[in-house]
Amino acid sequence: MSIAQLTRGRVPAPARRAARRDPLVVAAAVVACAIAVIAVAGPLLAPYDPNQLYVGEVSAPVSLDHPFGTDDLGRDVLSRVLAGAGASVVGPVIVVLLSTLVGTAVAVLSAWFGGVVDGVSTRLVEVIFAIPGLVLAVLAVAMFGKGLVAPVVALSIAYMPIVSRLVRAGARTELGKPYIAALRIQGVGSPTICVRHLLPALLPSILAQATLGFGYAMLDLAAISFLGLGAQPPASDWGVMIAGGQPALLNGAPEQSMFPALLVVVTVLSVNILGARVTSWAEGADR
Repeated sequence: MSIAQLTRGRVPAPARRAARRDPLVVAAAVVACAIAVIAVAGPLLAPYDPNQLYVGEVSAPVSLDHPFGTDDLGRDVLSRVLAGAGASVVGPVIVVLLSTLVGTAVAVLSAWFGGVVDGVSTRLVEVIFAIPGLVLAVLAVAMFGKGLVAPVVALSIAYMPIVSRLVRAGARTELGKPYIAALRIQGVGSPTICVRHLLPALLPSILAQATLGFGYAMLDLAAISFLGLGAQPPASDWGVMIAGGQPALLNGAPEQSMFPALLVVVTVLSVNILGARVTSWAEGADR
């Protein structure tokens, strides 16, 4: 077997075929794709201006004119849900991208150099890991003000240790395999080994953690907006809508809170199902 063949942790073909036959995975993929389309094109799909007041009766129930009803200011809930999808989805995506990039870089460097570098980076990661993400986000808001920027950066820092610990363990295992020693004997440089051989072997595990992390990030950002520390009214962020619909919910008009909350749950559930499938692929590739 060649070194090139040894360096690729590919998804087994039987696992790919099983995923295509699994209706739950197919449904999750369809939902995730639909949410992605809505996040990109939501404002264009909205039938009304999401911030236009009194386009219908106040707290009106579901109807043909307003499929999701209206809120306590007469705004169309469907339009607001569509317009707010971008901010509700892009925030978690940025958290996942930042935490994954930084965590993977720290983990690979730590595993490759070992010694003092590994010890210092491991202690730093453990210190950050000890701070809950929501607490760090609230502290960031207290220091830099309300909005999505501070919570997104804070959660990226809080999620980084999770990625780093996972990738470091995988990298240390991978570096002990014969093909790494063969590449070193051949005189292949360290950057080439890490970028062209080590990272592709770790990619399934990284993707699995990224998909699972997206769900947690969406829930945390929605909770921060719900508490009034993230996006601010009249923004149609889903967390803001859930918080804003509380009075109407108590008065028997749940539409304003129910639909954005349902979308948060459905999005997180679909992405977590896909994450579980990617995790099984990673385990299959390791075997």
